[in-house]
Amino acid sequence: MADATDLLDAGERLGPDELRALQLERLRASLRHAYEHVPFYRESFDKAGVRPEDCRSLADLARFPFTTKADLRANYPYGMFAVPRERIRRLHASSGTTGRPTVVGYTDNDLAMWSDMVARSIRAAGGRPGDVVHVAYGYGLFTGGLGAHYGAERLGCTVIPASGGMTARQVQLIQDLEPSVIMMTPSYMLTLLDEFERQGVDPRATSLRVGVFGAEPWTEQMRQEIEERFAIDAVDIYGLSEVIGPGVAQECAETKDGLHVWEDHFYPEIVDPVTGEVLPEGERGELVFTSLTKEAMPVVRYRTRDLTRLLPGTARAFRRMEKITGRSDDMVILRGVNLFPTQIEEIVLRTPGVAPHFQLRLTREGRLDTLTVRAEARPDAPSEVREAAARAIVAAVKDGIGVSVGVEIVEPESLERSVGKIRRIVDLRPRDAGGPGEC
Repeated sequence: MADATDLLDAGERLGPDELRALQLERLRASLRHAYEHVPFYRESFDKAGVRPEDCRSLADLARFPFTTKADLRANYPYGMFAVPRERIRRLHASSGTTGRPTVVGYTDNDLAMWSDMVARSIRAAGGRPGDVVHVAYGYGLFTGGLGAHYGAERLGCTVIPASGGMTARQVQLIQDLEPSVIMMTPSYMLTLLDEFERQGVDPRATSLRVGVFGAEPWTEQMRQEIEERFAIDAVDIYGLSEVIGPGVAQECAETKDGLHVWEDHFYPEIVDPVTGEVLPEGERGELVFTSLTKEAMPVVRYRTRDLTRLLPGTARAFRRMEKITGRSDDMVILRGVNLFPTQIEEIVLRTPGVAPHFQLRLTREGRLDTLTVRAEARPDAPSEVREAAARAIVAAVKDGIGVSVGVEIVEPESLERSVGKIRRIVDLRPRDAGGPGEC
């Protein structure tokens, strides 16, 4: 088999100066395309007192206004498109559970670029032409399934379009069709692992050697859980539909030290989540993306709400982003303490007797918010182990995060499962008392 570096495409072989020159050329063209063809951007740029020609360096991008999910929803369904609807070859959309969905469109060239970036990502993860790839992301309006599917085909792989759900059948397909690569959300991978063990099948004995997981934040503890129980390399893929879908950034199998951003197509910034000020390289803040080559729906300084930082490249010349630690809009402020679901996940995963499935429930008692961690027991955990686990989680949250929580150890497989993005937070606080309802 060829060494991974022998398979790099032309974009991955760019030197630093060549990359910066290409980024500036593409950035100026993308700003001009957005300004000339999207009324929202024309009005937004004019209001901010900037025009595309004012971008003479990459640093000048900071002068341009942000784009938010609210802007996309306000222009639903086609208001953000920069090409006639007749040139759109595919539409995807978010779930719209918190309001109008965000609709994104793709031209032929957009679909080709997207497939190239996912192919590049699968190759960086350790996949190779000829591999069988089991895709268990949801197919449909969600970008995960079709994005992974066409990227794997572009790389030259055989694709099993399993989609999500029917977990028992997925176990059978993996045994019969012998895929070497699997792509799904990390939380669903844990559900799949449970099903393997329920059926008495050793998950370490399968043909799988690479798992490419994304669509939700996950921790190093979850990576260790998956790798140990499945005997595979578990790597992270990043994307979001507003920017393109999966394939914006990818963790490389040889280093597993963060996700290399495919900077020849997507320009990243890190900004202060409150002030919007661009932060120096290496500081943690909110991730912002500007598309450099999208035709149908260019995005300028799109605020992802994901929290991370940018670091120099290692396995690739492109800069890396750390694994997402959380989102600025899923942070729970509990009695003055900032808390993210990933912090609880780390504690749950290292607690004996507890399965890696949990949910956070926010309620209000009088004037105080309360948080209850509901974690599933492992099937073989006796009552005394479950009681000890509850006490251990209470103590670890208090010691590590600095806040008191309640803990309920519930029966195995009693919490809501999801084949897409797992619902970690259930907010039961009354709306008129400041709670946003379920999230």
